Amino acid sequence: MTIRAVVFDFGGVLFDWSPQHLYRKLIVDDHERQRFLDNICTQAWNTEQDAGRSLADGTLSLIKQHPDHEHLIQAYYDRWHEMLRGSLPEGVAILEALHQADMPLFGLTNWSAETFPYARANYPFLQYFRDIVVSGELKLIKPDAAIYNASLN
Repeated sequence: MTIRAVVFDFGGVLFDWSPQHLYRKLIVDDHERQRFLDNICTQAWNTEQDAGRSLADGTLSLIKQHPDHEHLIQAYYDRWHEMLRGSLPEGVAILEALHQADMPLFGLTNWSAETFPYARANYPFLQYFRDIVVSGELKLIKPDAAIYNASLN
C-alpha cells in the first residue's frame, strides 16, 4: 500500500494548546482551577466556538450563566494566545520530514475561525499544507462525518 497523502490534526500533534497554560496564572489553586475548567469554561463550551459560534456570543452566553466569574470567562478568548504555548517539536519534525519528501500534506482541525488566523500568522510550518480544513470556518466539527466529507472536496 502506497501512502499518497498525510492528514494532520493540530492540537496535541503540532500545537501545545491548553487552557491550563493561561489559568495557572489566573487561578493559583490547582483544585479551584480544575473545577473552573471542568464546570464553567469547559471543553464542551470551547467546542461550540470551534464549531462556528462566535467568540463574542460564546463568551456572553457563559457570562450570563456565571456572572460571578465574568473576568475569568472574559480572559478565555481575550488572552487565548496564552493557551497556545507553542509548537510540539516531535510533530513538527515529522511534518517537516514529510514536506521535504514532497508528501502531499493536509490539515484537519477543530479550531475557531476567529483564533486560527493567529496560528497562520505565527507558525510558518503551516505553509507546508496544501489545504487546512478548520472546523470553525465550515461550522462542522470532528468527529461528525460531515467535516470529513467536506474535507474531501
